Amino acid sequence: MKVSFYTSQREYALKKEEFNRAIQVVLEKGNFILGEQVAQLENEIQQYTQAKYAIGVASGTDALTIASDILGFKDGKEVITSPFTFLASTSCITKHRGRPVFVDINEETFALDVTKIEEKVNQQTIGILPIHLFDQMADMDRIMDIAAKYRLRVLEDAAEAFGMRWKGQGGQYRHAGTIGDFGVFSFFPTKTLGGYGDGGMMITNDEELARKAKYYRVHGASKKYHYEYVGYNSRLDTLQAAILSVKLKYIDDAVSKRAAIAKRYLERLEDCPGVRLPKVKGDQKQVYYVFNILAENRDKLAEHLAKNEIGYSIYYPRPLHLQPCFKDLGYQKGDFPVAERVAEEIIALPIYPEITTDEVEFICDTVKAFYQGG
Repeated sequence: MKVSFYTSQREYALKKEEFNRAIQVVLEKGNFILGEQVAQLENEIQQYTQAKYAIGVASGTDALTIASDILGFKDGKEVITSPFTFLASTSCITKHRGRPVFVDINEETFALDVTKIEEKVNQQTIGILPIHLFDQMADMDRIMDIAAKYRLRVLEDAAEAFGMRWKGQGGQYRHAGTIGDFGVFSFFPTKTLGGYGDGGMMITNDEELARKAKYYRVHGASKKYHYEYVGYNSRLDTLQAAILSVKLKYIDDAVSKRAAIAKRYLERLEDCPGVRLPKVKGDQKQVYYVFNILAENRDKLAEHLAKNEIGYSIYYPRPLHLQPCFKDLGYQKGDFPVAERVAEEIIALPIYPEITTDEVEFICDTVKAFYQGG
């Protein structure tokens, strides 16, 4: 049995008429740049997340880069963040000559170890950039307490966190990205809410930040050829917005199906020798964007999965503090032992709403056979 790590074809086949019609409407009107479907999706995202403002941009990476610029994460200012994440979570700071300051991660959640943040705060610190990684949010209560204490800005990297919610000190669940100053989403195809190309969204509850974001995405212009800032060319594609609006209608069902798949993985692999399973911390509603395990002899397991035609991915094989592009930060091997150890053991198994029960069973059987010598 061949199992892809991810495929969009099954979803498309199920909703083909809706997707085709949404695309056709855009083609017929010919309004490809910031067309009405972009505004429609922004309104839908506002309603779903309860954010006051949503601004569509060209990618999750651009969302991080623009938000970092607006929040002042630049020119030597320090931003506390994680070394265990995708490049964009740190390059958005260094692009503006800011300085990322890493702290290690929690081994069970893979999120920032919030007990280590405060010791890194100094006069140059301007913000915190937590990443809501894989299937759960970072400890936003503690992060916001520290931010308030030291008057720091908070940029939530919620690129993977659409649908996740944190029950904070106020007693109500708040959607990922709505707690800090800015939150960002990626609509990369593999995401829980993913398009059929690149796309991203910035959300905020601050009117002034929203105003700037809308200017920054069109070169800094308040209106055509009138520039308030030196901005970016970063607009959510109208075709992608139309596709995403279709998918957003079914997002809760997609989240539920991911949860059911994750539950099956957890049940089947719970007693598997050599495998450690993810744990959720904090009062939150998680979303299984990715299903990771920590695996002994990870690389050999990966070979075994590939031999059995099972797709997998490794998020992430090398922490950012050990990447050549960030060598100027001065970090070295051993500085963040938890992140380094996790990078050697982590592996992601296929999870998407259209995967079948038989496929999940086959994956679990294959993993167990590897560790049981089968």
